[in-house]
Amino acid sequence: MLVDTHAHLYSRKFDHDRADMISRAIEAGVERMYLPNIDSESVEAMLALEGAYPEHCFAMMGLHPCSVQPDTWERELDLVEKALQERNWAGVGETGIDLHWDKTTLPLQQRAFTKQIEWAKELNIPLIIHSREANREALELVKAGQDGRLRGIFHCFSGTLEEAMEMVDNGFMLGIGGTLTYPKSDVASVLAGVSLDHIVLETDAPYLPPVPYRGKRNESAYIKEVAVRLGEVYGLPLESIAAHTTSNALRLFRS
Repeated sequence: MLVDTHAHLYSRKFDHDRADMISRAIEAGVERMYLPNIDSESVEAMLALEGAYPEHCFAMMGLHPCSVQPDTWERELDLVEKALQERNWAGVGETGIDLHWDKTTLPLQQRAFTKQIEWAKELNIPLIIHSREANREALELVKAGQDGRLRGIFHCFSGTLEEAMEMVDNGFMLGIGGTLTYPKSDVASVLAGVSLDHIVLETDAPYLPPVPYRGKRNESAYIKEVAVRLGEVYGLPLESIAAHTTSNALRLFRS
């Protein structure tokens, strides 16, 4: 059994073959797929997918940092808060800090992220963190909010060993996906210093496909390629990697 802890399977890029794509994932042993929200425009499609596959797809609610815009962020965040109160969710996210696309919104991103940190603690569910070119900024807010209740995933981990250990020490797993398989990636060398107890698998589908699918649309079935490469890093067979990372994910999501 494998778990994809982060996949945008509701994306329009799957509209023509979504059922087949989900079937391929299940056939590949991916029994659970966690769906991070982006903003108000993604909620309907995400919930429709969860409703169609309630034993395999699990929705999370949050506001992506790239959707934190001056004219709309407060309204968007109000919708997230309302949704979190209306039903149970697998997690809060994805949220966090993104300094790749727009640094000017950093103060707003920080405010939005801080609110979502608090909601994750109040609801006792994992926080799914997007931290692109912003590990330091995200970690500062996580550490400020950590009171023993906060847990989650630093999605699409990319950083130094020092940053990885700070994330782990503050109650977070590292989400490892397709970038691990890229020839120029240094993720493998960093993971060599991190216990497998702190690793979960993800695809970020339809983005960041692993080798040998680079240049194509990513999907949950391809998580096996990530698991195989992770096995090479830790010197373990695929079966051990699958069992260990699945156990980590189920413990985190308390499934």
